[in-house]
Amino acid sequence: MTMLAERDRLWIRRYHPRPDAAVRVVCLPHAGGSASFYRQLSAGLPADMDVLAVQYPGRQDRRAEPRVATIGELADEVTSVLLSWTDRPMVLFGHSMGATLGFEIARRLERDHDVVPRALFASARRAPATQRVETVHLRDDDGVIAEIRQLSGTDAAILDDEELIRMALPAICADYRAVETYVYEPGPKLRCPVWSLVGESDPKVRIEEARAWSEQTEGSFDFRVFGGGHFYLTEHQSEILRLVREAASGSEV
Repeated sequence: MTMLAERDRLWIRRYHPRPDAAVRVVCLPHAGGSASFYRQLSAGLPADMDVLAVQYPGRQDRRAEPRVATIGELADEVTSVLLSWTDRPMVLFGHSMGATLGFEIARRLERDHDVVPRALFASARRAPATQRVETVHLRDDDGVIAEIRQLSGTDAAILDDEELIRMALPAICADYRAVETYVYEPGPKLRCPVWSLVGESDPKVRIEEARAWSEQTEGSFDFRVFGGGHFYLTEHQSEILRLVREAASGSEV
């Protein structure tokens, strides 16, 4: 196995490989999340879209590896991996922490490699320049678990399994530390279109904070509000799939 293939094996999960697809959709998980969060989305997209779900280090089969340090370092790593996949148009879809990561990856692709994504989807995340003081990463284990329960994005069976949740906590805490200490650095606006998606009752994102993504692009901007909370997308899978298909085709919705 070549070094490039080995690196792809570590970082990229293709649950439904479509080698002849016209567009690649790169999916970036939330804090504490894994690539498997996007298995359903991968199954629901058509044969002309190849889904690359990113697996961060420090979880599941990568549990023994050093965990996320900063969003910037993670963006550098993922961008480096994605360069070998830029032979076709690329859509970036990031949920929560993944949206901030997607923004930083898009910046690097455009600035350093002149690769303009076909679209950036920023789901359930406030715009990068909209700062809040958040301290979940400073809580003890029980405090972090309480936060996860509030957001309702983790299977209750896992939260009720003491051994499983304790195994997952180091990666969850590291992710929260990375995203909560992220500092936005002003720079050129993105050239790619940006889609901001948010749940109307999301406790982590106010509507105006999600709409502020419009300030980060010179391209088109689309803003959608859905019923539900931080993990609204699990209730609106068909609509999300439709939007991704439309963005990938370059069509107006």
